[in-house]
Amino acid sequence: MDLSRHAHRKDEHLSLAEKFYTPEATSQFDQLRFVHQSLPEMALADVDLTTTVGPLTLPVPLLIEAMTGGSPRTGKVNAQLGRIAAATHLAVASGSQSIALQDESAIATFTPLRENNPDGIVFANIGAGHTVAQAKRAVDMLAANALELHVNAAQELVMPEGDRNFDWLNGIGETVAALDVPVIVKEVGFGMARETLQRLAGVGVQYVDLGGRGGTNFIDIENFRRPQKELDYLDGWGQSTVESLLEARAVPQLTTIATGGVRNPLDAAKALALGANLVGAAGQVLHSLIKTDEATTTAMLLDWKTGLRTIMTLLGVHDLAELQQQKLVYSAELVAYAQQRQLTLN
Repeated sequence: MDLSRHAHRKDEHLSLAEKFYTPEATSQFDQLRFVHQSLPEMALADVDLTTTVGPLTLPVPLLIEAMTGGSPRTGKVNAQLGRIAAATHLAVASGSQSIALQDESAIATFTPLRENNPDGIVFANIGAGHTVAQAKRAVDMLAANALELHVNAAQELVMPEGDRNFDWLNGIGETVAALDVPVIVKEVGFGMARETLQRLAGVGVQYVDLGGRGGTNFIDIENFRRPQKELDYLDGWGQSTVESLLEARAVPQLTTIATGGVRNPLDAAKALALGANLVGAAGQVLHSLIKTDEATTTAMLLDWKTGLRTIMTLLGVHDLAELQQQKLVYSAELVAYAQQRQLTLN
């Protein structure tokens, strides 16, 4: 691929992610309810938000999810995201570093994520079709604590210049075995099914980012980039984040990260209660950064931390282990989905 076109595509993705951002969209998270407890018998300060992803201990179960990099404009965004992550003590994931593996001049658009967040948790990010050597280079580029290995068949098939070959599984297993940091297999917005999760576990994967439908929709973005925009019938493809979390319960040996359509701390708390160890957001953060500024976006994420503590206090739970023991109330739609897929609810 022409590298200048690749960099231009990164800028396009950033603009289109904001164009298609729908803050008032309904969400399947609305089909879940907590049961309020009137006697919490605890204080807000008693809540412990600590979580783990394998060997990594994170002070907050929130992730600034993968967004961007690869052009001068996106490099500036990564610098902002690095500073925000440092100020909030949230983990942060890089956008796909594939362009930087081809063009060394693009490396400087990704490294600000680490340079502005020298002591934080940073996830590197490349596509599942890369080699073990390239995976190691991506991790080294950011002195990363983990690697996101994204699977994005739906995006690639709609992307005019996208890949058409998706023989990924064996390579994923090789990368997992070779790296000395956690390798997180990540969907990019279309969710994961039990069958996918079982196959990943079968090649040694321990960590998955479910990347459910409901947030940034790369089918819509890539279809908009097509001259005829002829694939709009695929809008709505995939499993939601909630459905993916239910699917993941059938493969309990996997540590799950929940991303896709998380709009607020209540959505995050529901995802954690469904079994996620970490919850990520990209669209909300990018929208705030574009429409307001770095300080406002930092304040929003600090409010999310307070919001999680508030919700957990209302439930009378002290930590994530207790939160994951909560019984949720499900809509008839979710009950029907679980029944048809033979999945456990509570």
